[in-house]
Amino acid sequence: MNHDNASYVTPSKERVGSSDKQQLAEALSRAHHIEPPVTVAPAPASAGILKRMYRAQHNLLSIWREKDYSVYTTHMNLANQKYVVCNSPDTVRRVFLEQHDNYDRKSPQMRRALIPLLKDGLFVSDGDLWSQRRRQCAPSLSNALLPNFCSVMTASANETAERWAEQPQDEPLDMLTEMAHLTARIIGRTIFGDDTTDDEAEQVVAGFTEYQRHSEHLDMADTLGLPFLRLLGNPLRRNRIRYSAEQVHEVIDRIIDRRINTSDSNQHSMIDSFMTALEGSEGCPMGREAVRNEAIVMFMAGHETTANALAWCWYLLDYDQQAMVCLQAELDEVLKGRTPRYEDVEKLHYTMAVFEEAMRLYPPVPLLTRQARGEDQVRNREVRPGTVLIVCPWLMHRHRKLWEAPDHFVPERFLPKVPRPDKFTYFPFSVGHRVCLGKRFGLYEGVLCLATLAQRFTPQLVPSHKVEIECRLTLRPKGGLPMTLQSRKPYKRF
Repeated sequence: MNHDNASYVTPSKERVGSSDKQQLAEALSRAHHIEPPVTVAPAPASAGILKRMYRAQHNLLSIWREKDYSVYTTHMNLANQKYVVCNSPDTVRRVFLEQHDNYDRKSPQMRRALIPLLKDGLFVSDGDLWSQRRRQCAPSLSNALLPNFCSVMTASANETAERWAEQPQDEPLDMLTEMAHLTARIIGRTIFGDDTTDDEAEQVVAGFTEYQRHSEHLDMADTLGLPFLRLLGNPLRRNRIRYSAEQVHEVIDRIIDRRINTSDSNQHSMIDSFMTALEGSEGCPMGREAVRNEAIVMFMAGHETTANALAWCWYLLDYDQQAMVCLQAELDEVLKGRTPRYEDVEKLHYTMAVFEEAMRLYPPVPLLTRQARGEDQVRNREVRPGTVLIVCPWLMHRHRKLWEAPDHFVPERFLPKVPRPDKFTYFPFSVGHRVCLGKRFGLYEGVLCLATLAQRFTPQLVPSHKVEIECRLTLRPKGGLPMTLQSRKPYKRF
């Protein structure tokens, strides 16, 4: 079979339940007549690789040309480093599932960007160490603990809502900062219990932000496969990266020490489950530093990515106010003004669809990389040891041949009776053997935070603010997202 000529039909075109099919058809029809939300301008078709690399220094996503949104594979050769871009369901499946043993190691660029902060944590490790850590971390995110975690999510979101209620309606808030503080509070409490203070959570958030700010530029030594160029790097930037990581380590160490010394058997936090699993694990036990490294992995995964996804939700709901009307109508019908609960998530179909569509358009982690251990062939692309494979959710989620109106905000794509996209076409939590352990946690967190806050408020973007996309290790609104809050009282409708 010639995969390059294979046809991938978007799920929106077939086997759709009647009610949801009608909603989807109407939404897609409307989308074709309006401007899409903010995106990244493609590189000029005539741009050579050097010009595209220069553009990527400012925004990694600006390296892609328009034709890259339609191809199934492509490649780049940069000096001593070869890249193959996997941009179809079958190529993603091959790298992340079928041949995962050959592609279990992240690229040199990604390892160098993450190791100062995460050390040998789950995001960075590979091989037997990764397998062992994965088994040890899994109990801390089991489905049995999710109802307790959901209570933390809604309690934290209610605290944010109470603070918002005191906010003057004409005084804008930075919604990105608001969501970062909210998700930091949630993940801090779910990892460490009630021992984490808001000040400590904010210190970790500040450390992550500073770390990303200094880590965002391409490391040309790794990118070009020329290690000697590292001697020409900026030592001041490296020192700042190390200092930011040490600041995060210090705060997390302090929280862990306090948690160990004042353990409360009535609390059910991730760290309790995590450390219980460590004590009972066989083989090489994890040391004190490893506990901290995995705690940072969980904190980063549960805070940064969800905060960005929620910020994009608020932007999109203001961009498409009809979507906000639909979402709030669902909340009024299902919740009738009360705080949402764990069991409500399965009933909040449109709210979930909004969150999933936001992650399609603005995937929290827009670029995934692997480095080949041995030879392989991906479609017609030769892969040699050391080749870096790029899987880009940003490209896949906007692929012109896989999605209808790919750049438009259409939550109806994810309604229950619409067949799900292929899991190797839509993967905001990665896919395959290294799929995010906290996928369900993240989905519930997003829906419960949206539901709690959108019941009581309608955030509106400050008209003078131009929204832009910033691609660091994660995808976020550049310069924040200033919004004013319009209060609403859903229970008065009944």
